[in-house]
Amino acid sequence: SNEEQERRFQKRIFHPEKHWKLSPMDLQSRARWVEYSKAKDAMFAHTDMKQAPWFVVNGDDKMRARLNVITHLLNMIDYEDLTPQPIVLPPRQDEGGYVRPPIS
Repeated sequence: SNEEQERRFQKRIFHPEKHWKLSPMDLQSRARWVEYSKAKDAMFAHTDMKQAPWFVVNGDDKMRARLNVITHLLNMIDYEDLTPQPIVLPPRQDEGGYVRPPIS
């Protein structure tokens, strides 16, 4: 969202450890945000089709965005269910009076 992008830009400006993330291209693109948004909207309108639909991901929360993309991709692939059978531990052998020697 516009708000999240603004928040990230502000963090990059005011936190020295994040300055490296801010490039001159970022500053130019910020000045052209409306132009880029219009171009993106036109691209979606002309290229989104049944055979190759766009999947738009909300990127405000990066971790959730990545998980949503992974989930979406996995849901697009047919695969055999390979859920393993539950493991049942057999009962332990009776010690029968065995005492383990101390470890030296």
